[in-house]
Amino acid sequence: MKVYDEDDYLLLSGIQHFNFCRRQWALIHIEQQWAENVRTIEGSHLHEKADQPLIREKRGDKLIVRAMPIHSRELGLTGICDVVEFIRDPSGVPLAGEEGLYLPYPVEYKRGKPKRNASDRSQLVTQLICLEEMLVCDLSLGYFYYDEIKHRVEVPITAADRELVKQSVQEMRHYYDRKHTPKAKAGPHCQSCSLNLVCLPEMLARKTVSSYIESRIKE
Repeated sequence: MKVYDEDDYLLLSGIQHFNFCRRQWALIHIEQQWAENVRTIEGSHLHEKADQPLIREKRGDKLIVRAMPIHSRELGLTGICDVVEFIRDPSGVPLAGEEGLYLPYPVEYKRGKPKRNASDRSQLVTQLICLEEMLVCDLSLGYFYYDEIKHRVEVPITAADRELVKQSVQEMRHYYDRKHTPKAKAGPHCQSCSLNLVCLPEMLARKTVSSYIESRIKE
């Protein structure tokens, strides 16, 4: 099994961008471009409330850790969990400074309300895989907390979810190593993308200037 050095890690948050749009991921993580819109600003504000690393709460058999750094040497990813809840469980693992055994459950904060979103799900699955590797345990559940409804939703993680993440990471690394930005594929998702004016999907979907000139010369 290949493992990656820290210098070769990609950002875990990128898998959400990647499964939303390959080109968006490349613009951000390869070309280092970024732009804000209402959705990204609202999302950043929501995560600021969750990502407070100095806060560590103990509530009975539950230990809540915020902004927990995570990584996977097997996937070659590093990132931060919004919240990880450690629940006392006889099949769990020991934690430094705590009595008993605990199992970790990642909780990802999202703006809006519940929806079927493969890119969001892939991010949660990746967090779970990282926690399993770091703490040497077996997990099967994660949670989304939706700010619009102030409620969490349980997300069972399947073998198919794990395989999709591994395939996505392999493809991400293929693009990253080649420093290749995929071509634009315009669609409804472009309207909500903060990089719409950087990407210009509608313009790039048309004939390029060079191809237009070449066609005119041949006439």
